[in-house]
Amino acid sequence: MTCSCFTRRRALGLVALAALPATGLLAACGDKPGAAQSLAPVEIDRATSCELDGMLLADYPGPKAQIHYAGQDRPAFFCDTVELFNTLLAGEQVRAVRAVYVQDMGQAQWEEPQGHWIDAKTAFYVLGSKRHGSMGPTIASFAQEQDAGKFASEYGGKVLRFADIQRDMVDLSGGALHDTRM
Repeated sequence: MTCSCFTRRRALGLVALAALPATGLLAACGDKPGAAQSLAPVEIDRATSCELDGMLLADYPGPKAQIHYAGQDRPAFFCDTVELFNTLLAGEQVRAVRAVYVQDMGQAQWEEPQGHWIDAKTAFYVLGSKRHGSMGPTIASFAQEQDAGKFASEYGGKVLRFADIQRDMVDLSGGALHDTRM
């Protein structure tokens, strides 16, 4: 008997996520010398745009994210962690993921986050808070569980780990309804 919530797509997605290196610096066989350096997080600037919708990351509050795909020199950026998880958990996600980074909101300023990139797999997340990101309600990311707990106490929400975030928690429908800048 199988659980109705466990699908082949979900299993493949979890296998792909589990294969991510903990440090985000694993070089694949056949990579050019120095290729592992490209897996370090890349800082956003005024022109950095979102992979999904083209929005400029610097124009919006809340945590940002980046995925480093195999075979790409530059990471794919996301203006919101909900978009990141939606992409990673999508059944149709077939590109090989080499590293994923989110911002540590225990260190970065919410309104204009810069720097403080951390490995997404090791982060703590707060789902369901009153704080909004670029697409409305977002998932706050933290390097330290204590910072996540403090944030959840102040703004509401539940502290989760990377593997706890499920596809139904990252629905993108209606996100534009919360964006007053579009």
